[in-house]
Amino acid sequence: MHRTVTELADGRELIYYDSRPGRDRGAEDRRPPDRVESAPELRRDPTTGDWVTIAAHRQSRTHLPPADACPLCPSRDGRPSEIPAADYEVAVFENRFPSLAGEAGRCEVVCFTPEHDAGFAGLTPQRARLVLDAWTDRTAELSARPGVRQVYCFENRGAEIGVTLAHPHGQIYAFSTTTPRTAKHIAAAAAHRARTGRNLFEDVLEEARAATERVVLAGEHWTAFVPYAARWPYEVHLYPHRRVPDLTRLGEAERAEFPGLYLDLLRRFDRLFGSAAPTPYIAAWHQAPLVGGGELALHLELFTVRRSADKLKYTAGTEAGMDAFMNDVAPEAAARRLREAL
Repeated sequence: MHRTVTELADGRELIYYDSRPGRDRGAEDRRPPDRVESAPELRRDPTTGDWVTIAAHRQSRTHLPPADACPLCPSRDGRPSEIPAADYEVAVFENRFPSLAGEAGRCEVVCFTPEHDAGFAGLTPQRARLVLDAWTDRTAELSARPGVRQVYCFENRGAEIGVTLAHPHGQIYAFSTTTPRTAKHIAAAAAHRARTGRNLFEDVLEEARAATERVVLAGEHWTAFVPYAARWPYEVHLYPHRRVPDLTRLGEAERAEFPGLYLDLLRRFDRLFGSAAPTPYIAAWHQAPLVGGGELALHLELFTVRRSADKLKYTAGTEAGMDAFMNDVAPEAAARRLREAL
């Protein structure tokens, strides 16, 4: 992996990730340097202790532009974009409309491919590995920044999820706080350690691998399984067999195996409903925070809001109002369907 760091016209950082050195990455951003004024504010809910980000400037962010005006495609004559180069492999840049900025953290966009109509599932294993290397590099660099407490890499795919740009991309958030979901993981892991003397996430993985009816696919170093108490109709967790806190601690063998397994998993999701339309999903890397995460385990959670070909799973009254999830699909049945989606 070779990286080239440069700047956009408004001073935001842009990083090209290439599979080999020698690519010309000297193209300049010739747009006017009109940086969006953003002042996100963190407020704590006294009734739950959760931090909420107020980012009102995001109301004016770009929303589902036509393909010929996509800001994530390479720049063309007369059509400048966030990527000044005429082509790229993987590119990462500071979000123009960040939810987090300054002391509150940082938001970055990860462009997986220059192809507007592609998707992560259509990447080659080599390109998927380059994305993994970019995630790892950004995790290391952002974790070293003052005030950063947790780094979160994720992808939203599909209008049903709320995606505002159709080009295949993901995001990276560097939080100055520990996220509420991670705080729950920390508390649960501590209680499990006190009760059993063992690590919660090692036990979860061991149980899932033994309960083969919930395993979707497995390799030498990774296992993908539907969790026992899945919240979403089709939800898969992908764990490395060796517990590590974050992406930076994966070994070469684990990195080499990941692309093939992950691409297989994404393609199974796309074949679930027998539709030409790609399956909407969220792919979320759970990494330990810099403080207090010693019992946690790196893993990826992949889930879709679609419960059948023509029905969506909405977070309505019980889920949105009480955070009490109710799943319409048995985890064992979901795993079986994903195993059969060859």
